[in-house]
Amino acid sequence: MTVVAIDGPGGSGKSTVARGLARRLGLDWLDTGAMYRAVALAGLRRDVAPDDADRLARIARSMRLEMGHAVLLDGEDVTEAIRLPEVDAVVSVVASHPAVRAELVARQRAWVASRGAAVVEGRDITSVVLPDADLKIYLTADAAERALRRAGQHAHGAPARADVRAASEAIARRDRLDAGRSHSPLVVAEGAIVVDSTGRSADEVVDEIAALL
Repeated sequence: MTVVAIDGPGGSGKSTVARGLARRLGLDWLDTGAMYRAVALAGLRRDVAPDDADRLARIARSMRLEMGHAVLLDGEDVTEAIRLPEVDAVVSVVASHPAVRAELVARQRAWVASRGAAVVEGRDITSVVLPDADLKIYLTADAAERALRRAGQHAHGAPARADVRAASEAIARRDRLDAGRSHSPLVVAEGAIVVDSTGRSADEVVDEIAALL
């Protein structure tokens, strides 16, 4: 049984690499960031402020969330909705609440336990969720490339300069929030191997991680 844990900042390629690695290894893949996005989306739909920790924790505990090829929130496919800019704007604050994190970490561990082997990616997987994973990776890339990738997610063709600038500012803000939060901050965990994806294709990065196994 193999469990691979991948952490790293936004735009480093975690989801693409984790999905490709899982396919290569024949394992299930869990994007834990999508779980926090689902809470954020549910909060927005119910007019819950992103700093309302109590109400968001209640949402996290009560929501029906199915993680697979699609993200189902209370039976609705929200795979695309959780990637909307309005969710981007609040998910870091939503994810900073200890009670929200405690609920989702419990769900993440249960998801892995039910499978026995998986590729799991997020921002506290190697340090908090699965510190005993068989392989722990911290995936990173330089800030300019991360901004270009993130802007390209919402663009048809090459992203506009203004979109790249906005993505750069959003990523810098998310980095500060993720690294500076008191509960489960983004860190290079003990025993994690740093892999830089700057200027590299997803397949090249998957090759490197698969070789480490």
